[in-house]
Amino acid sequence: MYKNLAVALAAACCFLSSPFTHAQPAPSQAPLKVGIVYVAPLGDAGWVHQHELGRQAIEAALPGKVKTTYVENVAEGPDAERVIRDLARQGNQLIITPSFGYMAPTMRVAREFPQVRFESITGYQRADNVATANARYYEGRYLAGVAAGRMSKSHVAGYVAGFPIPEVLQGINAFTLGMRSVDPTAQVKVVWLNQWFDPALERDAAMRLMDQGADVLAFHTGSSAVMKAAQERGRMAVGYHSDMRQVAADAQIVAVTHRWGDYYVQRAKAMLDGSWKSTDTWGGVKEGMIRVGDFGPKVPKAVQDEVMARQQDIAAGRLQPFRAVAADVRDNQGRVVIARGQALDDGQILKMKWLVEGVQGRIEP
Repeated sequence: MYKNLAVALAAACCFLSSPFTHAQPAPSQAPLKVGIVYVAPLGDAGWVHQHELGRQAIEAALPGKVKTTYVENVAEGPDAERVIRDLARQGNQLIITPSFGYMAPTMRVAREFPQVRFESITGYQRADNVATANARYYEGRYLAGVAAGRMSKSHVAGYVAGFPIPEVLQGINAFTLGMRSVDPTAQVKVVWLNQWFDPALERDAAMRLMDQGADVLAFHTGSSAVMKAAQERGRMAVGYHSDMRQVAADAQIVAVTHRWGDYYVQRAKAMLDGSWKSTDTWGGVKEGMIRVGDFGPKVPKAVQDEVMARQQDIAAGRLQPFRAVAADVRDNQGRVVIARGQALDDGQILKMKWLVEGVQGRIEP
């Protein structure tokens, strides 16, 4: 009713001569356009799935204020640069690029579109319009290692790894340290794929590791193929990125899940209120970006309680995966990498280039 009355009055004013200029109502603010690029196909679990949940969290928290879009299965490299540039040309004001290999393409496009803001997830290069964010995945890996150490009968775990970058090395080392904290004889065998997402290759690596005596598996790749392989062979596995019990109900002993929703909502709100700045975020268990839980049916309550207690210790700062408490920590070549009583600082963790004692494998180029 009020809208119709205002229209009538405005029409009447057209017939009146007046020296005054009539103010026009401010146009409604257009929704913030947010684009996100996915390195693998969108599925119901895994790395991409968790970022999709983050996108959905933006929509749910800011209805009518944001409009999000995504492009899936975009390879790192030239194709990523093309997609990121297209999103900028389409008017997206905030673009999220969650893959390490998207870092360089993001920086190149950011220089072309200084008015657009970018969130480089797992990247480390920043600019005035490029923020970086990552999670302390290694904290969850340590806790998963505790569960694996308690559950393994062969004292051998297998680890299917994507690329030998510091983030992946942190996870392998933390997992091994967690496993050996409850089983000092435990060994971790690593297979490198030099791929983030290749379900057939991931499955093949899992099968080889199980043939070599691993009765529990972990992985740092993008699909649930390792979980399915463990389920098929009656072995155990650690869900990564997501709870994967829907594909490995009996195999999953625990899951390390990544939580991006709160961060993405915070950054979208900052865009809306004009407070967005280029920041560098590295959150873990304490900040709610990493969570361990979703235990499988094989895991005794005592083991579950132990893992959850350790998780609380990490959140409270009482436990640091890369602190040498009772003895020196050595790499698998025998060199001391953390002296007794010392802990690695963030800079040292971010530049990690070694594999800890207990890992059977080497850092391949």
